[in-house]
Amino acid sequence: MKILTVLTYYRPHTSGLTIYVERLAKSLVKLGHEVTVLTSQYEKDLPREEVVDGVRIIRAPVLFRVSKGVIMPTFGWLAWKLVSSHDVIHLHLPQFDAAGVALRGKILGKPTLITYHCDLLLPRSMVNRLINYVVHLMNHLAGILADRVCAYTEDFASHSPYLLRYADKLEVIYPPVVMPNVSDQEVVEFRERVNPENYSPVIGMATRFASEKGVEILLNALPGVLSVFPDTKVLYAGQYQDVMGETAYFQRLLPRIRTYQEKGRWKFLGVLDQEEMAQFYSCLDVLVIPSLNSTETFGLVQIEAMIRGTPSIASNLPGVRVPPRLTGMGEVVPIGDSRALAEAILKVVSEPEKYHRPGQEIADLFDPLANAAAYQALYTRMLEGFS
Repeated sequence: MKILTVLTYYRPHTSGLTIYVERLAKSLVKLGHEVTVLTSQYEKDLPREEVVDGVRIIRAPVLFRVSKGVIMPTFGWLAWKLVSSHDVIHLHLPQFDAAGVALRGKILGKPTLITYHCDLLLPRSMVNRLINYVVHLMNHLAGILADRVCAYTEDFASHSPYLLRYADKLEVIYPPVVMPNVSDQEVVEFRERVNPENYSPVIGMATRFASEKGVEILLNALPGVLSVFPDTKVLYAGQYQDVMGETAYFQRLLPRIRTYQEKGRWKFLGVLDQEEMAQFYSCLDVLVIPSLNSTETFGLVQIEAMIRGTPSIASNLPGVRVPPRLTGMGEVVPIGDSRALAEAILKVVSEPEKYHRPGQEIADLFDPLANAAAYQALYTRMLEGFS
């Protein structure tokens, strides 16, 4: 079948949402489907159209930005053209343009599915308050028009005000996670590069440097960890400079981070490719996800780390707390509680054998092809309902 996938940002932009959609799109191609991604040309040097790993990508030019949103004058025309030529429409929310695409699907009689990845909660300001309201409204209009709505977990779905409104349309499909195999020698070489002092234990974070990710919660927890393990080091993987809408947050925390950098206790690694991420996880004693709100709904990095044998500590957020509880490979701590995070880190690094599970079992549960097969079955049921 021909599947149209629509989202505001797609690769090479790096976020949990873009990685999810890329893995799903590539897996659907492997299952024999034609997949087109309609997204924004958020950087001018990105091609308007290209094919990557069998996935056709069409990018609408951006006229200007409003906070993290983009205004694309030709998006509507592209949406009409593509909706009419595809069998199924798959929207990934939050997304300002979703309602318009869902309306086109309704008018043209095309089954439309939403995967709801997270809430949109922009930093506080009058402009962002208006943007939040408008995007929430458009998300709800899309939910009304869509035929099915998907969530990662029952836990998040049962706590999400958005998803509770569409419970009669709800489907739950575990997210796709994959980690490449890397050799022991590659891990050793990576460790020598990022931690030449061989400091231990090593705490990891893997995310964009954004206010909702709770970087300051880890910063506040570090003194308690260092008091017991003075050679602790933090490795931070992900974009940390020039993150859209997060410059002020980064600048506010940077002086404290620099004090740890000067002592060799904190290292930014930047954006890593998949092989490097596998090496990164293998160098950690624990991964932390101290997220603060429902913009985080699962934390794919937790499963990636677990496949490589590394436990995680997650905030007690719906969905985010699922990986450590489902697998037993980690702990859950109260939201925003630095002392509890420090205690959990000490517990996990002191009893590593307690948190070990076979990586292959976890990999099988979150196999991207299993995720794509579940969506394929859902698409088929939707098409049969329209026939």
